[in-house]
Amino acid sequence: MSHNFDTVPSRQNPGILNKWTYYPKDVLPLWVADMDFPTAPPIADALQKQMQHGVLGYELPSGSLREIIARRMLKLYGWEVDPDSIVYTAGINNGYNIAARLLCTSRKGYLIQTPVYNEFHETAHKTGFRQRMVCLEKKVVENRIRYEIDFDAFENEINKVAMFLLCHPHNPIGKIYEPAELRRMAEICLEHDVTIVADEIHSELLLGRAKFTPLASLSPNIARRTITLISAAKTFNLAGLSCSFAIIPDKNLRQRFQAMGEAMSFEISTPGLTAARVAFAGKADGWLKNLRRYLTGNRDFVMHYLEENVPGIQMTKPDATYLLWLDCSALKLKQSPYDFFLQKAKVAFSPGASFGRESQQFIRLNFGTTRQILTESLERVKKSLQ
Repeated sequence: MSHNFDTVPSRQNPGILNKWTYYPKDVLPLWVADMDFPTAPPIADALQKQMQHGVLGYELPSGSLREIIARRMLKLYGWEVDPDSIVYTAGINNGYNIAARLLCTSRKGYLIQTPVYNEFHETAHKTGFRQRMVCLEKKVVENRIRYEIDFDAFENEINKVAMFLLCHPHNPIGKIYEPAELRRMAEICLEHDVTIVADEIHSELLLGRAKFTPLASLSPNIARRTITLISAAKTFNLAGLSCSFAIIPDKNLRQRFQAMGEAMSFEISTPGLTAARVAFAGKADGWLKNLRRYLTGNRDFVMHYLEENVPGIQMTKPDATYLLWLDCSALKLKQSPYDFFLQKAKVAFSPGASFGRESQQFIRLNFGTTRQILTESLERVKKSLQ
C-alpha cells in the first residue's frame, strides 16, 4: 500500500504552541524534531476507536505489550529481551533524567559526546549533576562531514563519571555507530564501572540501506550495565503522546530505576500505550517502509540542492533520523547562521550552539516534511545569500 507524504495538514492551530506557531506565520519551520506527516493509518485508526470508546483513564503497560516489544527486538535485531526487563517512562528525556538521579553522585556525574542532542546538555541543569564532554572528531572531505570517536579522550574522561549517555543513532549528525565502535565504548565503560544509558529513539528511522545494532545486544555482560531507552515517538510521529520504555536486563538496576521513577510521580499517556501497541506489533510497518523511502529521498534532495546552490555549506550524510547537520563557517556570516536565516530567509533551523559550544556556526535542518516545503525553504536560503 502506498502512502502520500507530499500533502500534510495545517498545524497553524490558534492557542497551541508547536513548530509552526512558535515563530511568525511567514517563517518556515525546519527546526524541532517532529515530522509534519500524520501518523500511520493503523495507529490513527486505533486511536480513533479509543476516542469513540470514550474512556481515557489511568493505564499501565500490560505483560502482553511487553511481550510485543520483546518480539520486535528479536525480529529487528535478533536481540533476545526478557519482557520482564521492560519498564515504562513518560518519555526518553524522562528516562535518562531518572537514570542520572539513580546513578550519578556529587563527585561523579555523566559523560556526553558533542555535538549532541540539546536535551542531553539540559540534564545537568535538571538534575544538578556535573556534565563532562568529549568532542567527536570532525573529519571533512570536500563538503562532506563525518565524525569519529576520540577513544583516548573518551577513556580519559570516563573514570570521572558514573553514567555515559549515548545518543544512537546520533542526533544531530545522524550517525549509526559500527558494532566495533559500540563494543569498544562499552568495554571502556565496563572497565571503569560506568553504566551506559543508550537513547535509541531514532533506531527505526533508517535511511537508504543502513542497518542498526542496539548496544545492549552485543553481549549479556554489556546488557547488564546498560539502560536502553526506546519509543515509537519519533518513528511514527507520536512525540506528543508521552510514552516510552526502558529495557533494563539487570534486576537490581531495574528495580532501582522503577523506584526512582515512582518517586518522581510521572504518569504515562493512555493513548500513547494504544499507539505503542500498534507500532511495536508491526501493524504500521508498510507505512514505515514508505516513510523511510520518502525521507531518504528528502535527504538526498537537500544535500544535492545545497551542493549545487550553496557550495560553502559542509554537511553530514545521515544514516538515520530526518536531521541534517550543516556547517556554515565558510559562509562568513556576520551573525550566527541560525539568526541570519531566520531574519533574512524566514526559515527557522535549530541553532548549532544548543548541541555544543563548539558548534556556533552550525545549524540542524529537519527534513521530515514535504518536498514542496523543503524546496521553498532552500530557495529562501539561496536568495538570502545572494
